[in-house]
Amino acid sequence: MTLVDHLYELRYRFGVALLAVVIGGIFGFWWFSHQLFGLPSLGEFVTGPYCSLPSDMRLSPNDKCQLMQTRPFEVFMLQLKVGLSLGAVLLSPVWLYQFWAFIAPGLHARERKFARVFVGIGSLLFLAGAALAYFVAPKGLAFMSGFGGDAFFTSLTGGEYINFVLLMLLFFGISFELPLVMVMLNRAGVVSYVKLRSWWRGSVFTLFVFAAIATPGQDPLSMLVLATALCALYGLALLICRSHDRSKARKQGAEGNLDPDEPSELDTRPSAVDADGPVRSGGGDDEAT
Repeated sequence: MTLVDHLYELRYRFGVALLAVVIGGIFGFWWFSHQLFGLPSLGEFVTGPYCSLPSDMRLSPNDKCQLMQTRPFEVFMLQLKVGLSLGAVLLSPVWLYQFWAFIAPGLHARERKFARVFVGIGSLLFLAGAALAYFVAPKGLAFMSGFGGDAFFTSLTGGEYINFVLLMLLFFGISFELPLVMVMLNRAGVVSYVKLRSWWRGSVFTLFVFAAIATPGQDPLSMLVLATALCALYGLALLICRSHDRSKARKQGAEGNLDPDEPSELDTRPSAVDADGPVRSGGGDDEAT
């Protein structure tokens, strides 16, 4: 493909991914204020962590759990933001596949076969991280709201709270893609299990630093939960990479330690090099005719 063809392909893939997110966003915008199949509305799901705080720790006008609107049309924009975020999560298999389909033609056949695995497992890991963030958010809010004792109560604006929840879901979801990236790089031959294992101390430290920076609430509880989960996923990825490298080594051993993707070694024996001529494949003393 020419450069122009690649740009057309990129435009097409990006357009399909964006259309999927928009369709999901329209559904999320409607679900925000409507119940679906007996389930709570999306607005009730989003405000769940805040409403789980004790009533004496938050503002409860009219004896209801509500957030404040401080600007005109703020609720509309927040509802739109939540709807688009839901669309990106629910239809993540679509845009993940578009991303993979764009880069797959530049990969080898053995690397392209992991497309479905990449999309499927990547979506599940993102949803798992978002689910963990949803259950951790109330604990983080309660921890941060507990400072100050009875001198303060929590009264969050809709924008502040929605941004906090969405960032939690986003950072936890993206962070859970770490083991998938490690396994895919190992499968592609970019990094080996031995190299990953030699980095484990620095990797664990980096994961804790990343969790401390990425946690929106900056509370130690959310940071510890995210860091612990990432370390567990890192260990799981190491086990998968170890199994793959051992299987690959056994296969190469059965084939005579030859990797079909690697060039054969040159014959560097002294008898194979003629002082006055080119390299010869044999080791005899007969001169080339």
